[in-house]
Amino acid sequence: MAQQPQPWPGVQVFEIPSAAQSIASGATNNAGFIGVFDTLEIEIAVVNEKYDPTYRKSQNPAATNKYDLPDFALPAGAAPTNTAAGGAATPPPPAAAATGTGGKKGAAATQPGTSTPPPSETAPGTGGGNEPAMDLPADQPYRLRRVTLKAQPGEVVMCTNYSEFLAAFGEGIAIDRPEYRGQRRLAFAVQGFFANGGSVCFVVYVRSEAQINEIALPRFKAVDEIAILAAPGLTSKSVWDSLTAHCAEMKDRFAILDMDENPGGVINAETGNLSAADLKPGTEFVPSRDKNAAVYFPWIQVEDPALKVVDPDNYRNDKARIFISPTGHMAGVYARTDVERGVYKAPANTAVRGALGLRFKVSKEQQGILNPAGINCIRNINGGITVWGARTVGGDANGEWRYINVRRTFLSIMEDIEKGTQWIVFEPNTPDLWAKIVMNVSAYLTGRWRQGALFGLTPEQAFFVKCDFETNPPADRENGIVRTVIGVAIVRPAEFVLFEISQMAQQA
Repeated sequence: MAQQPQPWPGVQVFEIPSAAQSIASGATNNAGFIGVFDTLEIEIAVVNEKYDPTYRKSQNPAATNKYDLPDFALPAGAAPTNTAAGGAATPPPPAAAATGTGGKKGAAATQPGTSTPPPSETAPGTGGGNEPAMDLPADQPYRLRRVTLKAQPGEVVMCTNYSEFLAAFGEGIAIDRPEYRGQRRLAFAVQGFFANGGSVCFVVYVRSEAQINEIALPRFKAVDEIAILAAPGLTSKSVWDSLTAHCAEMKDRFAILDMDENPGGVINAETGNLSAADLKPGTEFVPSRDKNAAVYFPWIQVEDPALKVVDPDNYRNDKARIFISPTGHMAGVYARTDVERGVYKAPANTAVRGALGLRFKVSKEQQGILNPAGINCIRNINGGITVWGARTVGGDANGEWRYINVRRTFLSIMEDIEKGTQWIVFEPNTPDLWAKIVMNVSAYLTGRWRQGALFGLTPEQAFFVKCDFETNPPADRENGIVRTVIGVAIVRPAEFVLFEISQMAQQA
């Protein structure tokens, strides 16, 4: 409507609402992590600053690992370790299973020449989080400190760095005991996320896998910022189905799933031969085909700071390294790629920061079996641990959604348009409104095309936006519906690079 002048002579300026309503691109690099463990306390290893490895070795020169050393003696007047809440001393728990340290998964470490578990890796000084430091003997490298988690089960905590995570979830990575493995899985994943370029994540833990559906995922629904979803180290079918169903419902996030360390024993640890019979989507070892999820193989090797404190002299001969699932590190790779290049860039052919090795070495031929099924491989390429796959679970069977970057770009476009067009609701449903819709959505998609997310030499080749009498017939208008049809040509990754070389005739 034209503005009417005020009843006095002179220049009069009026503010007119713009027809352009900007559609902004939302963040796609925020992750949500779910852990499962039924403990409110953990034990972390604390370094003894007075430790003298020379003196320790002199107590038993023939020692080949830390379990051969004599038992540590309690300082005078010190209370026994692992004191229960009522004050009675309880025996230390058995030593942790040696997972991913060269032996078979779940195999317990034993003393040389014996079949009994080694003594517990428990040192004097365990107690509440605020107990005074003890005067430890020079032959003792560490003590255990019991820490109460500040985060409660089911509480969603936002972390912008690894220190914030530790402050809420235990001040450190727990020692390797069965009751602490859930905290360890979660801690390694979040550490890998930030090490690989992640900036914000939301973390929650629950006490059982059943509570993922009952508590964790319902609370994640309220966190709109989450775009990447993971449950590190959880490899059951029920967890896979819960995460993918959540992503399908929310329509704004993508799941990274985990498989077992050696799913179904498909790779012979001695020969390295791969048996692909059971590595197919939908089996008990591999998640079902899904366009909103990806899975990676094999597990990666990282440094265990807890083991480094417990075994500073490397008596275990594994340099304080363990194998973990790659979920957290891959979430960080996604986040880094989104920031440095854009969500349209496939999160592949990039280094996995913090990875020191691989559980299995995958050859080209072996990847040729896994890749069509959408099992993305992490390989040693030119001396670096590199992500070498970019497919959704199911791969070729997913058709137009076989590539991770294509699906994630599409999800981000849908969310951006949904959030950026709320102003349309209850506006008069007229051709004037339709023209505004076309103008605003086209401006947004032109921006995505200029970023490189859409394929085409011109915007007309990259996308179309249609909102007119054809898409809005009288019946729809009578029912309060305004319909816009949009098509986008999202770029595909150059997965197979071919060079055709031939010898040419010599020129005089």
